Amino acid sequence: MGREFIGPSMLRQMRGRAGRQGKAPIGETYLCCRENDLEQVVELMNAELPPVASCLNTENRRIQRALLEVISIRLATSHESILDYFSKSLLNHTQNAKFVNDCITSSLEEIESMGFVTRDSLSMFTATQLGKAIVASAIDPDDGVFVHNELSRALQAFVMDGEMHVLYTFTPVQEFGVMVNWQVFRNEMEGLDESGLRVLRLLGIKPTTILKLAQGATLRETTPEEKQIARVHRRFYLALQLRDLCNEVPIHIVARKYDVPRGMVQNLSQTCQGFAAGMIKFCEQMSWGVMAAALDHFSDRLVAGARADLLALAKIPFIKSRTARVFWENGFRTVGTIANADPAELLPVLMQAQPNKIRLKGKDNEKYEEKLLVKAKVISDAASKIWSESSFHLSDLTALPDTYTLKGLQMQSELEEE
Repeated sequence: MGREFIGPSMLRQMRGRAGRQGKAPIGETYLCCRENDLEQVVELMNAELPPVASCLNTENRRIQRALLEVISIRLATSHESILDYFSKSLLNHTQNAKFVNDCITSSLEEIESMGFVTRDSLSMFTATQLGKAIVASAIDPDDGVFVHNELSRALQAFVMDGEMHVLYTFTPVQEFGVMVNWQVFRNEMEGLDESGLRVLRLLGIKPTTILKLAQGATLRETTPEEKQIARVHRRFYLALQLRDLCNEVPIHIVARKYDVPRGMVQNLSQTCQGFAAGMIKFCEQMSWGVMAAALDHFSDRLVAGARADLLALAKIPFIKSRTARVFWENGFRTVGTIANADPAELLPVLMQAQPNKIRLKGKDNEKYEEKLLVKAKVISDAASKIWSESSFHLSDLTALPDTYTLKGLQMQSELEEE
């Protein structure tokens, strides 16, 4: 995946998806590779599956995450009940008892020192507000410290007149093994507007440092502080990619522009939505309601992968990003116009939105058009359903008190425009 070979387990998983259940008794898979990689690929195909191992044994923070979860939901709150809980884990059955006990004890001390849990006079553990926020947002404890510091700083000065600060906040903090092309970073930095430059300053990214790195200098990562600064730089580099994705730039163009594997950009586009939802949950759990509302307002663009003017269209099935833009450019700019259109009118638009590589003739082209016509009917029906629901919601608003009149008038205006 990306620059690395997949493992035997992932290969078996992919092979297991071959064929169609109930349609054929077998399924065929083809593994394509370059000639230079043939020997390694043959070894991969013949490799034995690795034995099943506990994920808690891979990294200590996995145990910290598991401990934080059971304490947060009050499943186990004393040292004895925690040991009893982990006695039923795979880790306990593959490692000796002393190793498991030492891991649990040290992990409890670490999450307590980081302020995720507290211990009372009876040695009972309780999750703090920060600990509960980390559990709710589904991030690792180490990442939780980083996220908390970043959001705390954003609360003091959040840049609202641009999109870069929100996109940076929505950029996953997990390490994707990204290698920053500092010359590309410099070029993108020089193209930022005043709002984007303010985000750089608030994050502690210095333009002079970027210029030096683009000329061949090395970003130091020896001390914990330097590692944190480097992490911010890499995360902002990913945020620049996320910005382009939200502005409807295709994945392959983003990958080429930022000199990263296409799979890595695709992974970013898929994981950012879940991470964004986690950040909203984090803010809500920390009682940062204003921040949560600001982030939630922008999250629809991540799902749609498009600019704000296409958000309404992107709610319709089969209409995402590029297809939505084609509909917009052809005059179908609202859900209402698509709902009121005949499916046959939508067919040329769908044909236009298809990849250029599709070239069919004769009967194949007729069959393809028939499939697109079925798709157009699904789009039309879905748009009609969305349109009806919005109209029904508007009729409900008319029965509400006068305090809701303004909101009702705003919705009425939008519907009339459509």
